[in-house]
Amino acid sequence: MTSTAANSSIDIASRALVLIGSEPITSFDSASTEALVASNMYEDTVRATLTSARWRFATEQAVLNQLTDEPTGRFDIAHQLPSDILILHGVTINDRLIEYTVYGDKVFSDSTSQDVLIGDYTYRATEDTWPSYFSLAVEYALATIFATSIARDNSLMQIMEAKGQQLMAKARNLDSQQQTTRRLSTSRFITNRRS
Repeated sequence: MTSTAANSSIDIASRALVLIGSEPITSFDSASTEALVASNMYEDTVRATLTSARWRFATEQAVLNQLTDEPTGRFDIAHQLPSDILILHGVTINDRLIEYTVYGDKVFSDSTSQDVLIGDYTYRATEDTWPSYFSLAVEYALATIFATSIARDNSLMQIMEAKGQQLMAKARNLDSQQQTTRRLSTSRFITNRRS
């Protein structure tokens, strides 16, 4: 038997179960305790992990659609957020960040009706698009939960949690490298030094 990449929710949940010494599952619908816990905890754990950092593989941009209804107060215009959004990171007009506030599934701002608003956001990426470093971190996050709810072993839970935190830190580091390195602007330091 050869090992394969975890590219589905069942694969990832099963590997987390194996980490605590439990039997893997083949479906979230089976009558086992493992399937019951996994089906109830999986999606919230994934969504919480996706919103814990600005993961490059789960970041998207979209033009925000202006709504006809205006906000009740304090803002001029409302725009609809994308349906697949988990968390909004920023809104720009002509590549400049603007001030905004999220209300439910809308974003309010003081832009004009002629402005094109672009939202940068995290979405629920599917498991087959996750890099291996993220899949492994999620497996350990789930194993922490499973160690408490299935194995009922506090020391195992602490081991899984510690390893999960290490893997999550490494995953954030690796993921952050998927953009152009930002250069530190030293011009104001040089100007102040010369004056």
